[in-house]
Amino acid sequence: MSETKPLMVLAGRLEDLATTGRKIFRHDGKQIALFRSGEKIFACNNRCPHEGYPLAEGSLSETSSGCTLTCNWHNWKFDLATGRTLLGGDNLRIYPTELRGEEIWVDISDPPAEHGRAQALTRLMAASHRFEYDRMARELARFIKLGGDPMDAIRAAMEEAAPRFEFGMTHAHPAAADWLRLRETLSGSGHDDADLFVPFLEILAHLSWDTLRENEFPYPDGSVPFDAEELVAAIEDEDEEGAIALIRDALRSAVSFRTVQPALARAALAHYADFGHSAIYVQKAGTLIERLGERSAPAILYPLIRSLTMATREDLIPEFRFYGNALARWNGAGEESPAPGDLRRASIRRALDLTVRASALPPQRLHTLLLQAAMWQFLHFDNYWQEQTEKSVTDNVGWLDFTHMLTFAHAVRELCGAQPDLWPQGLLQMACFIGRNATYTDGTQDVSGWSVENPAAFFESELTGMLDHGQRDPLVAAHLLKTLMAARDEWLADPEGAHIPLMLAAVNRFLHSPLKRRHALRSARQALDFVASE
Repeated sequence: MSETKPLMVLAGRLEDLATTGRKIFRHDGKQIALFRSGEKIFACNNRCPHEGYPLAEGSLSETSSGCTLTCNWHNWKFDLATGRTLLGGDNLRIYPTELRGEEIWVDISDPPAEHGRAQALTRLMAASHRFEYDRMARELARFIKLGGDPMDAIRAAMEEAAPRFEFGMTHAHPAAADWLRLRETLSGSGHDDADLFVPFLEILAHLSWDTLRENEFPYPDGSVPFDAEELVAAIEDEDEEGAIALIRDALRSAVSFRTVQPALARAALAHYADFGHSAIYVQKAGTLIERLGERSAPAILYPLIRSLTMATREDLIPEFRFYGNALARWNGAGEESPAPGDLRRASIRRALDLTVRASALPPQRLHTLLLQAAMWQFLHFDNYWQEQTEKSVTDNVGWLDFTHMLTFAHAVRELCGAQPDLWPQGLLQMACFIGRNATYTDGTQDVSGWSVENPAAFFESELTGMLDHGQRDPLVAAHLLKTLMAARDEWLADPEGAHIPLMLAAVNRFLHSPLKRRHALRSARQALDFVASE
């Protein structure tokens, strides 16, 4: 590490501290507080690193180990000799002092940028372990100010968080991909530094939230030569150790994600699994690695593999037991085009049957028909189900459940477009969503007020609004963003599609409808009923 040459400036005289023992000294944009404690002179940034209140108004206390400065606004405490925070979060910037007779000289030189960046990154990781949102923002700002690449901060956070995902990938990863895409979309369109800072901060916050105070759950060691068929088989067998070993070899051999993605997509769509998360996560993992680079692939792929091997098999429960039979009957000969009205009211079994009967249609055409029916359902979601408190657990349905059909459909178009042999699985699983959601819609609602006349203006406004979304729960913000981004992608892919007006209106209604996230009474009743029947 290179040394910085001292830059000594005259800050005052001892007589300036005679009355109060403190003084504010300003030089070249810096505001420095001088303190006298006994025979020692201390100098520090006058702005508390917490919220910027003046430390010259703080309290000094002598201890056996030194001198402590307390910010009286929030009781943060600092060791004036080292700047170390004793109570609070961020450390305090201190300046070396030197007495030359009665003159007080202060070294205002900045430490080497490399050293400052490393410190800021270390403190950023520490703040993330405690979900200290404002502190994460400050440390990231310091890192950038010292010349750090914010993408490096994201990479470091991904690596730090990776072993703390006990059950594998969460919404934090696909949300990260969409936050980075949003930043790209907004760059160069009149947005200031604060606007473009938000996506980085939101990525860090979501990673922090999903791993908050979690222990580490190390990934298995070992490496075996990569083979795509063996990777699919290992995931099918819920063999995390075997799947990780295959991926580790691929990464060590510099095999790109695009080479392993076909196997991951096949594994993700092998079953109607995990409410569509598996396919969504595979598609978004590719988007994320494209932006962070292949060196970030382990921190992304290891959690992805873990989530794929642990994914729920919803096609094994009675509600979806017809999926396997429908897939077996798919022969590409069915030419009966389903009417959107029939699809949107269909049961799961009926929706699967209608889709099989249309198996001869071009897959993109059938995808549009299914998406049209699904977006009608999304637009006509019956808010009663979000508010109900007396139904069974199986009817715990809300707005976020309906967003998954859109994001899943988007992943299907991306993954199956690249691997056409997967279209039957993707389309039939879309039918599962449609059949699942039919019960929770109300076609009698007046939804005319949600129409979107200018899609470009709508997306510009709503995506900009994501920069100040106001949601405390990162999961909600992730659903808002991923739904918007998926809708935008689908609109750009087929702006004249029959499903587009329904999709835009549905997303508009979703974005501007209350989201009930805590269900105290419902949870209480379901818990009491459950325990009573044990």
